[in-house]
Amino acid sequence: MTWHETLRADLTDALRAATPDAPTLCEGWQARHLAAHVVLRESSLRVGAGIAVPALAGAAERAIDELAQTATTPEGYAALVDRVAAGPSRWHPMSVAGDAANLVEFYVHGEDVRRGAGPVPPRELDPALADALWKDVRRFARARTHKVPVGLVLVNADGPRARVKGPKGEHGTVVVRGDAGELVLWLSGRGAASTVVAQGAPVDVALLAARFPLP
Repeated sequence: MTWHETLRADLTDALRAATPDAPTLCEGWQARHLAAHVVLRESSLRVGAGIAVPALAGAAERAIDELAQTATTPEGYAALVDRVAAGPSRWHPMSVAGDAANLVEFYVHGEDVRRGAGPVPPRELDPALADALWKDVRRFARARTHKVPVGLVLVNADGPRARVKGPKGEHGTVVVRGDAGELVLWLSGRGAASTVVAQGAPVDVALLAARFPLP
């Protein structure tokens, strides 16, 4: 199995262990909304475009809400989660997207469900999966943080580090440490539920935390 297939199975297990109205880390979404998002991302080109294009986001949210409404009962929810497990049809572009589009997506959404009801210990990741997540962290970190004026260095579990960007003006650099999976959650806006540590001047840490919340 590829990593995104493994993480799809993990996400499916987390959804099946949750109730339809279980909270998630996605603000305003219960487990059934998150499942609907995953299904429509892989079955509706219109919703896929709405996720990527802000002007179409309203239509995507309405479609997600409509599908989530079909999953308020245990039977309806189980059917929706089965669609998450099945994945996209062969005609849909997501069927060939692989880890590049799905690795972080499925990891983050699995944690959205797992941590939605409150703090839980971080998962123990297979070292190869942790390496794959660390590669993705380095790939998208600069684009995610380019509007923040402070410099940023990421440290993977007190081991490998990546200098993401330098500071602007009189700002300094903040060092954020954590396991690869926790850094993925932090960069995805789930920092309040992650296990990362930020080091730097208080004003610089505060500027960074205003955009990317910290525990």
